[in-house]
Amino acid sequence: MLLLKKEEMQRVYSMKEAVEAVKLAFKLFSEGKATVPLRTNIDVPKGAGGALFMPAYVEETESLGVKIVSVFPNNVKVGRPAVPATMVLLEPQTGEVCAIMDGTYLTQLRTGAAAGAATDLLSRKDASVGAIIGAGGQALYQLEAMLTVRELKEIRIFDVDAARAQSLVRSAGERWGKKGVRIALARSPEEAVDGADVITTVTTSKAPVFPGAKVKDGAHVNGIGSYTPQMQELPPDLLKRADRVFVDSREAVLSEAGDFIIPIKEGLFDASIISGEIGELVTAHTEGRSGDGEITVFKTVGIGVQDVVTAREIYKRALEAKVGLEVSL
Repeated sequence: MLLLKKEEMQRVYSMKEAVEAVKLAFKLFSEGKATVPLRTNIDVPKGAGGALFMPAYVEETESLGVKIVSVFPNNVKVGRPAVPATMVLLEPQTGEVCAIMDGTYLTQLRTGAAAGAATDLLSRKDASVGAIIGAGGQALYQLEAMLTVRELKEIRIFDVDAARAQSLVRSAGERWGKKGVRIALARSPEEAVDGADVITTVTTSKAPVFPGAKVKDGAHVNGIGSYTPQMQELPPDLLKRADRVFVDSREAVLSEAGDFIIPIKEGLFDASIISGEIGELVTAHTEGRSGDGEITVFKTVGIGVQDVVTAREIYKRALEAKVGLEVSL
């Protein structure tokens, strides 16, 4: 059994590779070639938290495993991660655990890659300005994914916590500023999205985080952060105005994403607003952007197929590079 830390995973696997792995994962999912139950969520009242279990199996890529994600907000008071995660990968031939890896980094990588895949498939090829709403632990990987698939000249960052946004601007500027990308602090959501070609929201907000009217024609929007029926990042008027709306999984989004559940309950639109799953776009079974003036939207809640396919690829690369710690139980 191989144990892999974040630094070892980063050493053998890039965001560009993750984007392609996630495209494949979405394709196989939409083709019905993946077994992906809805995540199991267990509340832990004593710890004021909960644990989520995300299993999946993909025969074609020999990917089998489960990601365990815990959400314990009070951990920060004792210096522990609020959302620790672990990925357990199994050999499909024997059912034995073959690898355990940093699930927190895997989540950051594959979630960034999901937005990267959608941005690659749906945004204008000449996109030059990006915007990120939310500067938490996921934001840096969302920024990296944007820059992996599009040659953006400027990315604006906004967060309700100005200090956190400033910190991301500094760290991202140090990395990408030398490559000619301007990383700018936005003073408001309106300033962030006004005129932006690619917009990504990555928050846990329970109310829309930017005005839909500020989104220009031709923009592409990624809704990444909300993953419960109570969370809502995307303004309903934007979803109604969008020309094409894609999701990672119809079933998961309509069961878990407040971005859709809340406005559907309010009668603002119905599930027919969804144009298709992003995997259907990869297989060309449905049409994506058909003009530079169209607004496109991608909503993801995250599905286990992303984890197992990406984790399997990382595991194979680690074996080739002889990276990680081999242990036996």
